[in-house]
Amino acid sequence: MPIQVLMPALSPTMEKGNLAKWLKKEGETIKSGDVIAEIETDKATMEVEATDEGTLGKILIPEGTADVAVNTPIATILADGESAADLAKAPAPAKQEKAAESAPPAAAKAEVPQPKAAPAAPQPVAEPDPEVPAGTEMVTQTIREALRDAMAEEMRRDADVFVMGEEVAEYQGAYKVTQGLLQEFGARRVIDTPITEHGFAGVGVGAAMTGLKPIVEFMTFNFAMQAIDQIINSAAKTLYMSGGQMGCSIVFRGPNGAAARVAAQHSQDYSAWYSHIPGLKVIAPYSAADAKGLLKAAIRDPNPVIFLENEVLYGHTGEVPKLDDYVIPIGKARIVRSGGHVTIISWSNGMTYALKAADELAKDGIEAEVIDLRTLRPMDTETIINSVKKTGRAVTVEEGWAQSGVGAEIAARIMENAFDYLDAPVARVAGKDVPMPYAANLEKLALPSAAEVVEAAKAVCYR
Repeated sequence: MPIQVLMPALSPTMEKGNLAKWLKKEGETIKSGDVIAEIETDKATMEVEATDEGTLGKILIPEGTADVAVNTPIATILADGESAADLAKAPAPAKQEKAAESAPPAAAKAEVPQPKAAPAAPQPVAEPDPEVPAGTEMVTQTIREALRDAMAEEMRRDADVFVMGEEVAEYQGAYKVTQGLLQEFGARRVIDTPITEHGFAGVGVGAAMTGLKPIVEFMTFNFAMQAIDQIINSAAKTLYMSGGQMGCSIVFRGPNGAAARVAAQHSQDYSAWYSHIPGLKVIAPYSAADAKGLLKAAIRDPNPVIFLENEVLYGHTGEVPKLDDYVIPIGKARIVRSGGHVTIISWSNGMTYALKAADELAKDGIEAEVIDLRTLRPMDTETIINSVKKTGRAVTVEEGWAQSGVGAEIAARIMENAFDYLDAPVARVAGKDVPMPYAANLEKLALPSAAEVVEAAKAVCYR
């Protein structure tokens, strides 16, 4: 049966793009990995690679077409032995639905279209959250909505809190996380900045030193490398260097790590970089509830906080407590799945692999205890050690590189505090030791997988 080529998404939040150019013509032979077209958005240009082999049977969307919805069939590839007569056998394209609109924050004055939510992240059987009273009503939100509500609530609570960054105001945020904030709080507190991370991060640090509470959004933490002097030398070290006389209550937040085919300079995981620095607190949530509760805590904290989000997770949904003031203490991990055979430790999008692996391991009679660190600095060593003392085995999972990674730090702490309880060496699952490839198939291979976590867990269990 003919194979349809669909309009790809440049990022999880992309809804449509322009089909700029066809690089192959109808009737030409196609091999897997061949670049067949180029698409573009207002932010970037992307090559469309064939994932199947055959002949380009029919181009469905001509080059130059604007606003092509994601997942719209743009071409048909004929397999070996098929002809133009088989084109009618191609499956009918799925009906394209308008993206759902997200409810704006309370008291907001305008509604802005919201990207359609991705499927819910894996929901394990978790231990009760001590921060949530029994019987609390829960609401389902995407992570981007939870982050937005956290900022809106804190901005209503404290007039010193403001948001600044590229496209946070008029464009409603590059990933729509600041959606509706400009309409509610105005341009004085929701500030669009020039494309100069070193400059606006420095402005934010200076504002924090005078007593304001900035939330500085980086379009990606890869761009924060331009501002790393401001973050480390100014924000992180000033309290110590001033003998406690000058603080810096500031939150640096934005997506961290791999997204979807944005290559090496836009895909790096900076968890280990920032968690290495005294004077910083580093948070990397996985669930919608943790994103909200921890961002509220970060905004209130008197210290500079690095808040590492994940672009892939923005559209994932989860239950968030419907409380007037839901705040989670910084520095406390959570056991999201109980087990007695092996401890799996992760954070942020690494939890996706950890939870899927735990489900697979359970089919083979291995009950994994899964810990979501949530905060990388300060790290909740006590929760890790207590779990390892129970299971005798540990596996760490991270999308960043293994050398000098967060997993290496966890392994060292287990060795220092629970060596006599270990029945096997600590295993680490991490991103491959290469810059992130652009090609989709190579990107997938460079990242960890649930299968690798299963393999590591079975190895430490001698199974």
